[in-house]
Amino acid sequence: MSQDTVPTSAVAPSSDSLRTPAEPPSEHPEGFWTLLLGSMGVVYGDIGTSPLYALKAALDHMKKDGVIESEVIGIVSLLIWALFFVVTLKYVFFLMRADNKGEGGTLSLMALAQNALGRGSKAIFLLGVAGAALFSGDAIITPAISVLSAVEGLNTASSAFEPYVLPIAVVILVTLFVVQSGGTARVAAYFGPIMVVFFGLIGVLGLFHIADAPRILYAFDPIRGIEFLFGHGATGFVTLGLVFLAVTGAEALYADMGHFGRRPIQIAWLCFVLPALVTNYLGQGALVLKNPAAVKDPFYLMAPPWALIPFVVLATAATVIASQAVITGAFSLSRQAIQLGLLPRLEIQHKSATTEGQIFVPRVNRTLLVGVLLLVFLFRSSDNLANAYGIAVTGTMVVTTALAFFVVWKLWRWPLVAAIPFICLFLTVDLAFLAANLVKVLEGGWVPLGLGGLSMVVMWTWVRGTDLLGKKTHRDSIPTVDLIRMMEKSKPTRVPGTAVFLTGDPNVAPSALMHNLKHNKVLHERIVIMNVVTKPTPRVSEANRFEIEKLSHDFMRVTLYFGFMESPRVPAAMALMRKCGVKFDIMTTSFFLGKRTLKTSPVSGMPPWQDKLFVSLSKQATNATDFFSIPSDRVVEMGAQVTI
Repeated sequence: MSQDTVPTSAVAPSSDSLRTPAEPPSEHPEGFWTLLLGSMGVVYGDIGTSPLYALKAALDHMKKDGVIESEVIGIVSLLIWALFFVVTLKYVFFLMRADNKGEGGTLSLMALAQNALGRGSKAIFLLGVAGAALFSGDAIITPAISVLSAVEGLNTASSAFEPYVLPIAVVILVTLFVVQSGGTARVAAYFGPIMVVFFGLIGVLGLFHIADAPRILYAFDPIRGIEFLFGHGATGFVTLGLVFLAVTGAEALYADMGHFGRRPIQIAWLCFVLPALVTNYLGQGALVLKNPAAVKDPFYLMAPPWALIPFVVLATAATVIASQAVITGAFSLSRQAIQLGLLPRLEIQHKSATTEGQIFVPRVNRTLLVGVLLLVFLFRSSDNLANAYGIAVTGTMVVTTALAFFVVWKLWRWPLVAAIPFICLFLTVDLAFLAANLVKVLEGGWVPLGLGGLSMVVMWTWVRGTDLLGKKTHRDSIPTVDLIRMMEKSKPTRVPGTAVFLTGDPNVAPSALMHNLKHNKVLHERIVIMNVVTKPTPRVSEANRFEIEKLSHDFMRVTLYFGFMESPRVPAAMALMRKCGVKFDIMTTSFFLGKRTLKTSPVSGMPPWQDKLFVSLSKQATNATDFFSIPSDRVVEMGAQVTI
């Protein structure tokens, strides 16, 4: 690495270590109804805006072939049963039980599965990396398709708006990403109420239009959907991929569980969001049966002409909220990936003094903006983007289901005869959706696959390079205990104060310590060798924040533990140590960091292109001073050139 410290092994604290006193876990300070309202805005923004384009895309072939009643009913049946099976049964009732101390999402599930099978499982690691990589593709496509589909409602109002749709969408998207740097707390306060109005309105419109053709209620019979799927050959199979657009926000149910809790999310879905979505799809289908010309845009044509422009404005606000939720999720996922050692240390800015999850990652934000704008200019319409959308999400769902198998089998201790059929039920549906979406690879599906593949290469390169560099450093270093014995014999000059040396491997002498001895020929009267460890849990309680081991009368080894959802703030952890009786003065403490400049090597163990990529990634890492929130006026950096 280009910096001195890598959060590495997650070793369980020993029983004889000095630990902070136990304390009860704190309850979430917010009330149930506040959390429920918040989940309406953040969790359901993506899935809630899918009626804008899901049925429209699935009925697209009817624009040429004509509207056939049995096909409309069959497609609507597939849509609502996808909501029932994938979202309600799989996510709301099953996966949300597989929480990692309250947290959900692909990387949380990966950590949970690693706990069950052991952290050395490569299969679990690769599945987690694949899921995180595919989510990056989803995070780029969601803002593009959501905002475009909303603004395209202006075309329904008047064809005169057509030249302005793309510029308006671009302005909205650029503004959305620009405001991220100011934090989203104030804006987020309006997310829930806006989405409540949106869901209420689309539900009422759906109920109103069901009367246009009450026979649309036959869609509740799953046989109608199955008959369409298997009775229309290739058309049925391709349409299945477009039907999947109705459930593209399902992963948010699981990923945002830590922010709002299981019950608020479940109640919001069952009592409000699901009924609104089902009635809206039924209303759109009934409208098409009554007026076949409405197949061109059944969502917006449900609104009366006088209310169309306000409806477009409301839908656009809803899609901005959906995009915001995905962007926030990308920031959170990036921090998890950094803490788990999958990405270099990127700059993470905290935008709230009270809410840990309010973070901003500038480099991720810029990357997402560039990717979103490229997609908008490349595809130019939501219909074209629909072909690219499903693959990333279906791939993530397959990964999530596969990881859930290991949790069910090993952690929940289900017998294989029960675990395999149960998981295969969900996996069969996921794979069917994935196969249906793979048909669209040449029509745009290559975009999320390419983005996901690129993300996987980046994470694989970083993990592999970090591992090789760690082995080389360990091989070329002096064990800490040997150095202490040498210091007791040579007795170098001692100076007052405490010196903290951050290191990725506490068992060997830190490079900064060796350089200090070599060039300055002095040691402080107290030496602390500090290692920051990321545990495979979302958060670590203050009771388990640190572990201290006395190596000699003037050397101590300190291990700080953080969860993968936390930011590793070293001064805060040291303040906690001081409260617990560890005596040191922060004003006479100096932090020594070893700053490494990497050079490629023909014998590194990686191909030349991967060597260069690893060196390039290391240059993107923020310095340890900022990442660990260490006061810059207390830091001394000792530089060195290192070959991989």
